[in-house]
Amino acid sequence: MTLTNPKLRNSTRLLMALPIAALAFSLAACGGSTRPTSDEVADGIQKVYEDQGLGDVLTDPIASCFADALVDSELSNETLAYIADGEDKQKDEADKALTTKILKDKQEECLSK
Repeated sequence: MTLTNPKLRNSTRLLMALPIAALAFSLAACGGSTRPTSDEVADGIQKVYEDQGLGDVLTDPIASCFADALVDSELSNETLAYIADGEDKQKDEADKALTTKILKDKQEECLSK
């Protein structure tokens, strides 16, 4: 097939662009979906407490204990990313309720560390 015909060239360019666009969209979708590590979440939890003036209350072992529980839960990657970034924010009301429940359930265990 020769590409001297302008109609064929445009069609060929469009067909070549489709896989590139699909790859770009799939990479963009994957970019923010990685699950933060427990260490990242623990650092974020400490930042949240520091921002609230409670940085001296939360030790590294306590933050790690809460972070492990959060990362091992059904919380969305988006909510965990907010926490890892030091934001007291959740993806939706379901994640907000689950975050509160996890922290409440783990409070006695984690605060004893």
